[in-house]
Amino acid sequence: MSGAATLVPLPVILPLCAAGLKLAIGARLERVQRFISAAVLLAVLVASLLLLIAADRHGPQVMDAGGWAPPVGIVLVADRLSALMLVISSSVTLSVLVYSVGQGMADNDDTTPLSVFHPSYLVLVAGVSDTFLAGDLFNLYVGFELMLTASYVLMTIGGTLARIRAGATYAIVSLLSSMLFLAAVAMVYAAAGTVTMAQLPARLDALPQSVGMVIQIALLGVFAIKAAVFPLAAWLPDSYPTAPAPVTAVFAGLLTKVGIYAMLRTQTLLFPGQRIGGVLMVLALLSLLVGILGAVAQTDLKRLLSFTLVSHMGYMVFGIGLGTLGGVSGAMFYVAHHITVQTTLFLVAGLIERRSGTTDLQSLGGLARLSPLLAVLFFVPALNLAGIPPLSGFLGKFGLLRAGVDDGGVLAYVLVAGGTVTSLLTLYALAKAWNLAFWRSATPEMCAAGTVLESTEEDSSQEPSGAGAQGADATRGTPQPDVGDWPAGGLRVLVPRRVTATFGGQEITTTSSLPVSMAGATAALVLFGLAFTVLAGPLFGLTDRAAGEMLSRTPYVEAVMDR
Repeated sequence: MSGAATLVPLPVILPLCAAGLKLAIGARLERVQRFISAAVLLAVLVASLLLLIAADRHGPQVMDAGGWAPPVGIVLVADRLSALMLVISSSVTLSVLVYSVGQGMADNDDTTPLSVFHPSYLVLVAGVSDTFLAGDLFNLYVGFELMLTASYVLMTIGGTLARIRAGATYAIVSLLSSMLFLAAVAMVYAAAGTVTMAQLPARLDALPQSVGMVIQIALLGVFAIKAAVFPLAAWLPDSYPTAPAPVTAVFAGLLTKVGIYAMLRTQTLLFPGQRIGGVLMVLALLSLLVGILGAVAQTDLKRLLSFTLVSHMGYMVFGIGLGTLGGVSGAMFYVAHHITVQTTLFLVAGLIERRSGTTDLQSLGGLARLSPLLAVLFFVPALNLAGIPPLSGFLGKFGLLRAGVDDGGVLAYVLVAGGTVTSLLTLYALAKAWNLAFWRSATPEMCAAGTVLESTEEDSSQEPSGAGAQGADATRGTPQPDVGDWPAGGLRVLVPRRVTATFGGQEITTTSSLPVSMAGATAALVLFGLAFTVLAGPLFGLTDRAAGEMLSRTPYVEAVMDR
């Protein structure tokens, strides 16, 4: 085992150990706990960078857990793709952690983040890392389950009605996909006699084509659910926006890309030749168009961003469906870009909620004058997501569209046209959000600084005549009168009112100045996204080498089996 290979398990082990330590400490020693979380994620980032350098220079880095070689033992593999994903994910999760610490301090709500959020967040990071490093399908399943178990806690943190309702939907969809995943793993083992990914290429190639096709469709269906690819994406726009801003940001930016990573890994390593590449391209086209049309129709910023997330999954699936060097490389570049930019925009949405008390675009206005820093933090990643030259969003889209033109097929040209239309509609949707929230004058409904927002849920019912005029839609930010009158039927209904920005689902106070930690973490991610533009040449070189390594399959197989 090389020196770099000893670093392979650290992105999984360190967060898990830190999560256990923090659970043992509880809510005590606040500063120590924040330091532990930040130090561990910084160590994971350093280890990921070292693994990326080693994988690029010396090939895949492999570690057998407990010294047991595959197929008996668990093998962790860091090649160029997985190491790149580790670097991007650890950078994003570290920034989101700093943002979340600032949010907890601004809300004077330290107990909930320390005792619940931080351990769950670290377990989530460990699950994501395990997914990227898994060298067999069952360990990939374990990584997904570790990640999803933590995500259930994070999505429902605070226990408000809206979050529990969204969390229930998320849990049902995730549990269904997990059952399908486990069934697919069982099918693979029954057909091939192993789940080690380095052994599967030869064994799957020897199977009848119909058997291989069933296995491929089963795995793709699971990963399409997790990546929110149309038509399996209806759960996402209703689930993500209800969670606290840091949770929504890391879910939207990172968790869906775990599904894309799994698709990239299995389609190139296990199922070469793109037997269903045409189906993937059709799904990519539908995701692009349906998602962005949904975004154009939204009047809430979080839901608008959620629909753009569904839409832009189509770009990545397009590259996977092409199955060429340019397509796979472009998909990898766009994954790295999109993780960073999408996370940044959701963090900005949290800052808008902090400043104005809402993300409803109809109620916003004047933010460019009221908070110029907030305007810049939104404007730059919005242009990046829309694909304005010379930003990385444009470069990633251009790489994918060029790969489509090089393919020369009719479906590829249709995707090129669909991708171009989607980019223009993305620009339109984000320009609409900019005009409503930042450029126009402040609306009367705009919350003034110091306004105390209400809880996310309200006990309400059908009011008697006259009560509706002063009901749920009274002046924003003013506590609504308690509904003491019961309807004739005696039925009392719980109706979600508005999503607050607190972890505990408690009241918050809007501020005219942005909390330093929250704004600083967001600004760091904006700069990180801009770095992809400056370093686009070396990054495309890395993704080209990674794509070539994945399509040849031999370096991965030999690194695991020939030791």
